[in-house]
Amino acid sequence: MPVDSYPAVESHGLIGDLQTAALITRDGTLDWFCAPRFDSPSIFGGLLDREKGGHFQVSPCDVDYVSKQLYLPGTPILITRFLSADGVGEVVDFMPVAGEVATDRHCIVRMIRVVRGSMRFRMDCQPRFDYGRRPHTVDFTLNGILFRSGDLHLTVNPVRRGQMLLDERDFRYDEHGVTAIGVLHEGDTGGVVLHTQSPEPPRVVDPAEVTEMFERTRDFWRRWLDGSRYTGRWREMVERSAMTLKLMTYAPTGGLIAAPTTGLPERIGGVRNWDYRYTWVRDASISVHALLCLGFTAEARGYLDWLTQRVRDAEESGHPLQIMYRVDGSRDLPEETLPHLEGYRGSTPVRIGNAAATQLQLDIYGEALNCVYQADSAGLRGSYEEWRNITRVLDWLCDHWDQPEDGIWETRGGRQDFTYGRLMSWVAFDRGIRLAGRHGRPADTTRWVAARDAAYEQVMSRGFHPGRRVFVQHYATDVLDASLLAMPAVGFVAPTDPMWQSTLRAMDEELVSDSLVYRYDPVVSPDGLPGAEGTFTMCSFWYVQALAESGRLDDARLTFDKMLTYSSDLGLYSEEIAPSGDQVGNFPQAFSHLSLINAATTLDRLLDARR
Repeated sequence: MPVDSYPAVESHGLIGDLQTAALITRDGTLDWFCAPRFDSPSIFGGLLDREKGGHFQVSPCDVDYVSKQLYLPGTPILITRFLSADGVGEVVDFMPVAGEVATDRHCIVRMIRVVRGSMRFRMDCQPRFDYGRRPHTVDFTLNGILFRSGDLHLTVNPVRRGQMLLDERDFRYDEHGVTAIGVLHEGDTGGVVLHTQSPEPPRVVDPAEVTEMFERTRDFWRRWLDGSRYTGRWREMVERSAMTLKLMTYAPTGGLIAAPTTGLPERIGGVRNWDYRYTWVRDASISVHALLCLGFTAEARGYLDWLTQRVRDAEESGHPLQIMYRVDGSRDLPEETLPHLEGYRGSTPVRIGNAAATQLQLDIYGEALNCVYQADSAGLRGSYEEWRNITRVLDWLCDHWDQPEDGIWETRGGRQDFTYGRLMSWVAFDRGIRLAGRHGRPADTTRWVAARDAAYEQVMSRGFHPGRRVFVQHYATDVLDASLLAMPAVGFVAPTDPMWQSTLRAMDEELVSDSLVYRYDPVVSPDGLPGAEGTFTMCSFWYVQALAESGRLDDARLTFDKMLTYSSDLGLYSEEIAPSGDQVGNFPQAFSHLSLINAATTLDRLLDARR
């Protein structure tokens, strides 16, 4: 397919039910949906192959129109509006909340309504099970459609009132999918309700039933958002980011996925195409601070429970803590490619699974202990078992922190003595020592103090390049790394320290392009992969926070406001921003949204203090 047939990454809206999610384009195409979980095979995967991946499009036909998208305020209910000279129609997409018990039954509501004039709509449902690898059958009736693929099935139920709006002549179907065309007039409501693994046969759904589902979903999200205590300058963007993080949380376990997609490239046509549908210890740990800042303690507690279980599993298995897990907590994430898919805009290989799960990344221990410490400071005290887990983790880290590792960016160019890994090892020891002292908990603090001090001295002596007067990516290079923007935020250096100030100025010159920040320069710091990448959105928000903490408040505010211009129309961010300003990488990205929240709350606090 021509690359221009693929919609822009940022032209998608996200809906979800807290166990899985779907992406819908501005022209009404559902082109990404995995079930029963975020990390399950796709049923609609047109995002990665317009021909073979599968899609479900609902849009006007035989008319010129302009389309726009918005969220119903205070919810992730997506409204796609179609405006033409003859009428205005809307497709309202949402997923009723699935609950906290894992299930294979999920529902997507695609409600069509006309608010002015009349509009002719075309619905084209073309599922492709298991990333398009498994065949399926189609059972068609006027009361609904049943797609079967092995033990999986998808039911498509039409929405209409008692009188028949369509007859069989309005449909076209074959062994792959079904297409329908119909006209709706002002005040009409139609659409479809999709169910996975429904025990019921296809049936006609009354619009009143859909309205009830809509109201119940709307009320759930607005009640949840009422728990936010953020009232700062960027409330709309912060609340949208909070809802996006909630949508990417697997409710049965509390695990936060990095993104609901796989294979979206960091550079169009490149090979940096990874599967992010898993829970990273780092990402989810940092999210605790963002959630606590907004007042969402239940979500923070849920992740802490998830982390406690992962540490317990590691102890029982005799393995160290893994950097990422499946949403149910399992460790097995074998990486494979899908050669039958052409990839987003021709970007191959398309990967599922993630081999980086086996990497050694020492920074995750610092992020995990920091989140436990922040939760404790917010009143979420840990249990005796959780404390014993902490002591085991830190005792293990005492023996292993001083070794080459793979680093935060999951490079595949060999292990190094990464400065960020040593920095976060210091954080892990420091927070453990503080927790032990705060509550009088038993621990080998003498050993922890020695390890903490050794990590500190090593970063200051070997992680700081005396010639360039900057903190560097690893001990064998003079290259900068944006991960070190976290140094003042975690309390390792004072933001006014000359060593940090000279590092920040160097980042201004080498890593920052206007408001956008590169992670590092792969040309001078090879990472084992060909090609370049865009600027990293999370690092751009880290830069805002570092500027603010370093006293450059006006620069921080301008940079933050510029970053807001790169969001999608719906307030969503992918992993990276290309030089063209387009969003690239998996979408939406949890790291981008949690770092936006942290930057906004920090900037608010410091601006208020200055005033």
